[in-house]
Amino acid sequence: MKKKGINSTGFPETQTSTSPDGEVFILPQESDYEKENDRLKKLVKKQRLKGREIVVVMGVGFVGAVMAGVVADSEDKKNGKSKYFVIGMQRPSTRSFWKIPYMNRGISPVEAEDPEVAPMIARCVNEKKTLFATFTYDALSLADVVVVDVQCDYHKETFGDCRKGYADIAALEESLKVIGEKIEPDCLILIETTVPPGTTEYVAYPIIKKAFEKRGLKKAEPLLSHSFERVMPGRNYVASVRDFWRVCSGINVTARERVTKFLKDVINVEKFPLTILEKPIESETCKIVENSYRATLLAFMDEWSVFAERNGVDLTKVIEAIKVRPTHSNIIFPGPGIGGYCLPKDGGLGVWAYHTLMGFEDDIFKITPLAIDINDTRSLRAVQLARDALRNMGKIVAASKVTVLGVSYRQDVGDTRYSGSEIMVRKLAEMGAEIRAHDPYVKHWWELEKQGIYPAFGHSWARFFRNQENLTELRMSKNLTGALEGSDAVILAVRHKEYLSMVPDDVVKMAGKPLAVIDCFGILNDDEIRRYFELGCEVKGLGRGHIQRIKEKARKQGSGARGQRTGSRGKRT
Repeated sequence: MKKKGINSTGFPETQTSTSPDGEVFILPQESDYEKENDRLKKLVKKQRLKGREIVVVMGVGFVGAVMAGVVADSEDKKNGKSKYFVIGMQRPSTRSFWKIPYMNRGISPVEAEDPEVAPMIARCVNEKKTLFATFTYDALSLADVVVVDVQCDYHKETFGDCRKGYADIAALEESLKVIGEKIEPDCLILIETTVPPGTTEYVAYPIIKKAFEKRGLKKAEPLLSHSFERVMPGRNYVASVRDFWRVCSGINVTARERVTKFLKDVINVEKFPLTILEKPIESETCKIVENSYRATLLAFMDEWSVFAERNGVDLTKVIEAIKVRPTHSNIIFPGPGIGGYCLPKDGGLGVWAYHTLMGFEDDIFKITPLAIDINDTRSLRAVQLARDALRNMGKIVAASKVTVLGVSYRQDVGDTRYSGSEIMVRKLAEMGAEIRAHDPYVKHWWELEKQGIYPAFGHSWARFFRNQENLTELRMSKNLTGALEGSDAVILAVRHKEYLSMVPDDVVKMAGKPLAVIDCFGILNDDEIRRYFELGCEVKGLGRGHIQRIKEKARKQGSGARGQRTGSRGKRT
């Protein structure tokens, strides 16, 4: 039996990493590390002669890549010169190594709708020369500041039951161990990752402190700090890092002072003042409560959405009427689940920390985990509406072609992480539907195409449904005509601009026949709903119980019109 990583000749296999564009890069070999370390030392020496501090950003993913760019792009407010040289550090895995050569060419390793991202990365790498990427952990030994943007996930073991899950902080713990082994004792460590409350003090501090002691640095105190990001995908991606309010804290006075100074250097604190809390657990809790609050508001609307559907109420109009009152202006229509990387999981990190890190056995959390469960399963309601609409047309899901328009979790962005559309598609596949998908912002739906390893090995939503194997073959339709051709049902899942302007007559023409139309996000106005019925379609919508009244009026008027036409033909005869 061949050993993993060894070919038939007995020599190590050459592993590769493939970029989203299909470019293949060979992972570094043992001999490459010495060359890379020498190159880094020479680079850093030159930068120090220019008076710049060295910042290492661990993890150049969704958050780290832009944070690295923002720090590298920052300038001294007095003389306009760059104060920091940034090294983006990415572990050389088959999945992510390609990001390093991309960044060193000045190419952003993350796709973004924000037109500022790509020029910022290119400018810092090629013009300012304040940004460099590497694969070696030895970069940490050269750092004055280490920013930790290593992913921390919450894995749910049962669909729709947040309590049966756990925080996966293994990658973070491994990173902290390496940091403790490599950094100089006066290096500031800024944990930017969203973590379970208590992580900085209960997890990071012991790891770094023990590593220092093993190195003979018994009196050295780790300079640990925490400041969570509030990154928002979309056209204001960079601004959400640089031009937005920040909260920070430090494990001791020195750490608190150092992180405050660093953030004031790179963030626009003049317009968006910095909030400084005393202890990291307060900063960590701040992020969890912030996102749990938002998730709970959206989950609260779910039951009223069902109420509206069953009692002839249009919840979208109700919400607009309520928002007139300034104290309730943040009320939101929930759509088919909330999605994104933060809201579906962050509350779970808090529940886990209470029981695991702090060791409490009682169950104080009622609302937070319930909100997550409601939001995770809400998109199943959209599938039920599709089923019922198809039945009204004499069809069943298993013998139907269903098109999902919009697969990202949010309007006008291409972020598909934990989107409600994924749950819809998985349930539709379980029921036997033939599925198509379209999204103007998404080229590849990796959660389906690579569901064996996405979002992490063994943690795809596919494990909660049957009949998922063929979804790896699903490819995004390139245009609406191709997506809708021959469809029996269309699910309007995301409020992308392109979908807001669709004309019912055009949709039916592209489909080639009347079809079931499911509105998940208040996309259709009453006139458009009426027109779909006039064209022989069936329409249903989340929270839109008034559709039945429109249907009855449209069918009554249609019947009357047909009667008049019949009468006219009778007279002519």
